[in-house]
Amino acid sequence: MSVGTSGAKSALRAHDVRSAPASRHGDLAELGLDPDELPDGLVIADERGRVICFNAAAERITATSAADALGRHLEWALPLEDLEGRRWWQLTDPYGGLAIRVGQPERNLLLPGGREVLVSARYVRVRPTGPIRRVVVSLRDTEARRRTERSHAELIATVAHELRSPLTSVKGFTATLLAKWERFTDDQKKLMLETVDADANRVTRLIAELLDISRIDSGRLELRRQPVDIGAAVGRHIQAYVASGQSADRFLLRMGQPLPDLWADPDKVDQVLSNLLENAVRHGEGTVTIDVEPAPSLREGEDACTSVTVSDEGPGIPEESMNRVFTRFWRGSKRGGTGLGLYIVKGIVEAHGGTITVGRAPEGGAQFRFTLPVGTPAYLQ
Repeated sequence: MSVGTSGAKSALRAHDVRSAPASRHGDLAELGLDPDELPDGLVIADERGRVICFNAAAERITATSAADALGRHLEWALPLEDLEGRRWWQLTDPYGGLAIRVGQPERNLLLPGGREVLVSARYVRVRPTGPIRRVVVSLRDTEARRRTERSHAELIATVAHELRSPLTSVKGFTATLLAKWERFTDDQKKLMLETVDADANRVTRLIAELLDISRIDSGRLELRRQPVDIGAAVGRHIQAYVASGQSADRFLLRMGQPLPDLWADPDKVDQVLSNLLENAVRHGEGTVTIDVEPAPSLREGEDACTSVTVSDEGPGIPEESMNRVFTRFWRGSKRGGTGLGLYIVKGIVEAHGGTITVGRAPEGGAQFRFTLPVGTPAYLQ
């Protein structure tokens, strides 16, 4: 039965003073469980406090080899302190404390060197209130949790910043209009109200982005699939840009044939197209080329997918930034926006079962390509 790394197994066999009888691993053997397969650190001590299991994850988290830990007393094999510098095993005293205790809840503790880990413990007793048979300790690295906490803090700071500017504008203009309505001409009033309207739309878009992020992160993004004419959808976006003053010559739409019937959420597809085209128009240069064509299926036995590629002729995205494009708050070299758009785009595409990639266009600019599976409802197959 495996109780750690191969070196740890050898240590158990070679050093009687540090080893534990094979029967002590019976519980794990009966479950057919290899502790090294567990994602969290696992440390188990016997009724004398001697470590009999120290898995690979525990080695990684503590930077201590299983060979050095096995057979040693728990306090020395896993020296832990609380955030006030007190030795945790002496403080909790699992073997000499109250017999009614069943364990310790998860908490932040410190390893030698000050590295912070999440630790929880379970006391396994021969019978309720009886002597301890095992102390089972779970270890988790705090880095992933810290990244999540930092991400949440960044999100709050970004939202606060993005909301402050338009709301200040809305408050200022409305207060001015209410206090001095008669002093302004109709044209001045119209300009102020148009500014208020634009800033209100900006706040609405931000709130919509936050709701999308919440749904994506929680896996609750709902898709209402129906037939989508992807070529017509791209055409509508191009026409909107032309109507707003962009030159029609700046856009090149190339359609491959035959395109498979695409079942997707049209609103979500529009959101993806809007974001990618806006990035190409705002941050790119030259002609924005949109290629819509069939693509091989992502899964064996399924029909062809639909692929959409948006390319521009601008400076492109630096190679070192390619792997961060779809993360939260990535804005590239230019300021503006929340940096959440491409994160949402990726979430929408993946919710459809598709993929999205970024690269360098043949003309040197940025190139985004997303692929959507046909997604035909089961009742039509």
